[in-house]
Amino acid sequence: MTNTMTPVSSADGIDAGVDTAKLGELLLGRWAEVRLAARELAGRPELHKVEGLGYEEHRERVLEQLRILVQANGVHRAFPTRLGGSDNHGGNVAGFEELVIADPSLQIKGGVQWGLFGSAVLHLGSEEHQDKWLPGIMDLSIPGAFAMTEIGHGSDVASIGTTATYDADAQEFVINTPFRAAWKEFLGNAAAHGVAAVVFAQLITQGVNHGVHAFYVDLRDPETMEFLPGIEGLDDGIKGGLNGIDNGRLAFHNVRIPRTNLLNRYGDVAVDGSYSSSIASPGRRFFTMLGTLVQGRVSLNGAAVAASKVALKIAIQYATERRQFNAASDTEEVVLLDYQRHQRRLLPLLATTYAAAFAHEELLVKFDDVFSGAHDTDEDRQDLETLAAALKSVTTWHALDTLQECREACGGAGFMVGNRFTSLRADLDIYATFEGDNTVLLQLVAKRLLADYSKEFRNLDFGVLARFVAGQAADLTLNKTGLRQVAQFVTDTGSAQKSAKALKDEDTQRQMLTERVQTMVADVAGALKEAAKMPKDKGAEIFNNNQNDLIEAARAHAELLQWEAFTAALGRIDDAGTKRVLTRLRDLFGLGLIEKHLDWYLMNGRISMQRARTLAPYINRVLAKLRPHALDLVDAFGYGPEHLRAPIASGIERERQDEAREYYRALRASADAPVDEKILIAKAKAASKK
Repeated sequence: MTNTMTPVSSADGIDAGVDTAKLGELLLGRWAEVRLAARELAGRPELHKVEGLGYEEHRERVLEQLRILVQANGVHRAFPTRLGGSDNHGGNVAGFEELVIADPSLQIKGGVQWGLFGSAVLHLGSEEHQDKWLPGIMDLSIPGAFAMTEIGHGSDVASIGTTATYDADAQEFVINTPFRAAWKEFLGNAAAHGVAAVVFAQLITQGVNHGVHAFYVDLRDPETMEFLPGIEGLDDGIKGGLNGIDNGRLAFHNVRIPRTNLLNRYGDVAVDGSYSSSIASPGRRFFTMLGTLVQGRVSLNGAAVAASKVALKIAIQYATERRQFNAASDTEEVVLLDYQRHQRRLLPLLATTYAAAFAHEELLVKFDDVFSGAHDTDEDRQDLETLAAALKSVTTWHALDTLQECREACGGAGFMVGNRFTSLRADLDIYATFEGDNTVLLQLVAKRLLADYSKEFRNLDFGVLARFVAGQAADLTLNKTGLRQVAQFVTDTGSAQKSAKALKDEDTQRQMLTERVQTMVADVAGALKEAAKMPKDKGAEIFNNNQNDLIEAARAHAELLQWEAFTAALGRIDDAGTKRVLTRLRDLFGLGLIEKHLDWYLMNGRISMQRARTLAPYINRVLAKLRPHALDLVDAFGYGPEHLRAPIASGIERERQDEAREYYRALRASADAPVDEKILIAKAKAASKK
């Protein structure tokens, strides 16, 4: 990354240039050194995806790439120092997510091995379990699978069908797949490479089902790689993406494992079969166990941000070089990014990517605080789980939208596999539904919002409730009768300039985005308040009737989190020019959200027609002001040619365009230039009029 400044004089004469080096440092965040080391590793050709490989060859290549990571000591950061790690949980995720730019299959297979399989042993097992298995997991001598998902129960882990029944006489658990819907499915490392797995199953002892627990199960003979007795497996074969990962399915037919293979941090079974746990509530125990595995969602969120950055760097670089049509000149064609529509296509995605990047850094800090023990209360873990679910959902969807729009914005060149968009999108497609289906995750977020809303008004005295009811009445009067719109019109006095000034105000944006979340949550809470008192079927019907609104409220909450993170980041920028440009980019993100949900704001009386009409033209003006800085903003991501690996972002397009322009200049200056037929026709018409 070079330290460049692009001075552009604004209307008031203030230099609004971007210091890309300083901005790049801000984007690298707390774990800058780890990120840079991971990017250096991801830039090595032997780690890059080779397009067109057969899936079996791709799988073997990725397995060898994992061994390269082990040799480079790039996978041990989160593990205990006594075993050769560094207990650096945030840095570990920050490094892993950068591997997506080398090959998403590498990032995800590494995540399966060390982020899921290894983390399950680390966080759910005892120190004895860790000492026994983690060294082999860390050095890849024990490739393993994370056997949670079942074909009949994806996100509903609590309802999985696999059982682990304790046999006190033999001091063994018997793992069993009782029906076809209980087959473990979509498991990385299951089809070919895994010799062991952490298997999630219903723990049954002394006739009591104590819910889902995790068990360490050997799968294959490491010498022959044949399945052990009682274990059945199938290869999932070719997928829509990530074909460097050997996904497969597993079933267990009365497979016996030692009692001590239960990963017993949160629940244990004694020799006689008696069960004990430090967490009395089965529900709380279940969510505590699953909460320890949240890093998968955190990592996917960061990888989605990285992929969005790469896509935008390629597309915007190309858009500043590719020329098309000459409406503004008789001789010069127009650069794509100078077209307003092209700005509309790419720059809002750039603004959202910045918002997602700043929000991810806050998520990563929260994750590290919890797992390092710095801030590790039950509430901290709940906050982390909610934050990860909210951001993973909106950010992975954004990455898919960004890759598709960038592909289309680059035309036929974008469709070529060598320019990365189609390949990255295929590989990232699954991000929207694994480590938690995005829609289900947003429902989890919404339930937390409802719980917080309910808690806020629990055990309040009559005076407080009366004030709240009065506030609701005032809100209803202000918004539903149009008084807010009238007030906005009076304030703006019909002036588009005043409306625009109000919209770009930070407090106005915060109020509008916050009010939308609060209102949506309150509306759903009001609709659901009677459901708990009804029979189960009636309550479920009411919940189902409000499910869409519930999920939309959660999405609005996630968008607000991103806006707040972007706004907080502005306070950490010292350079005046950079801050000015980033503030405009933040405004583009915030106003883009309001424009996207403009129907809601109008229907709920939160914006006047005057301001609503002003919104789109003002966004267009912001785009025009950001246009000169677009290349600096993507250069600040810090990705070099070894990371992009896209011919259209290599400068070749500029060379082609310059060559063409020089050709036509020389032709026009020569006596050999052909005469345009239209000129002859025009001359003939002029002569006929004489």
